[in-house]
Amino acid sequence: MTGVLEFIGRNTLDLVRYANGLYELSRKAAYWAFVAPFRGRGLKWGSAIHQMVLAGVNSIPIVSLISLFIGVILALQGAYELQKFGAGTYVTALVGVAVTRELGPLITAIVIAGRSGSAFAAEIGTMKVGEEIDALEAMGLNSVKFLVVPKYLAMVIMLPCLTLIADTAGILGGGIFDMLQLDQSFVMFLIGTRDSLAMRDIWTGLVKSLVFGLIISGVGCYEGFSVRGGAEGVGKATTSSVVVSIFLVIFADVLFTALFYYTM
Repeated sequence: MTGVLEFIGRNTLDLVRYANGLYELSRKAAYWAFVAPFRGRGLKWGSAIHQMVLAGVNSIPIVSLISLFIGVILALQGAYELQKFGAGTYVTALVGVAVTRELGPLITAIVIAGRSGSAFAAEIGTMKVGEEIDALEAMGLNSVKFLVVPKYLAMVIMLPCLTLIADTAGILGGGIFDMLQLDQSFVMFLIGTRDSLAMRDIWTGLVKSLVFGLIISGVGCYEGFSVRGGAEGVGKATTSSVVVSIFLVIFADVLFTALFYYTM
């Protein structure tokens, strides 16, 4: 019994320390990104734009392709059940709402967590092991402003943009199935999509994607700063950043979905 309580207590304290460290890093990043510029301290827009290209623009092909496949899969599964009740025409509405509200932002966040969140952890972790961060601090440069804020801004700006692209690709995937298998014309597909979607379906997904971007950038950078033990530590931090980011993204998705369900 003592061993069980010790295990629970130790892991609870580790969780509290992790949450506190993540909060502190996010607070500092938010200050340098949104408060300090208005006090004359500027932003590294060149680095931020570079990160937007790496994390956002370069992710468009993989995000679009995966979302297209998800749209086709969702249409296949929906049509399988809806056609039993003679409601095959509602496949378009099903795909449109499911992709914009849920699957678009979620799939995008998972892909970016694996692609860019892990890269953030590896980059900062390698600098930590090589004592480059200590060198930056010794030169009077703030490591959070120099390393974290560009990644933070890139995620906040680019993840909603990627989510819109994912939504479009997912809906198009469902439309391809509708046109090939359900004998709908392209015009009917567009009309059905327009009638089934409301602005709240789109902006709820964008709100989720904004929070997901904050989670991915925060966890990736925090894991990088927490690296210990050389190359092995970098590998562990990279893996941990992906696992923790995906867990927190899904947890946040549950909370937001419940909130929108009971308030809208």
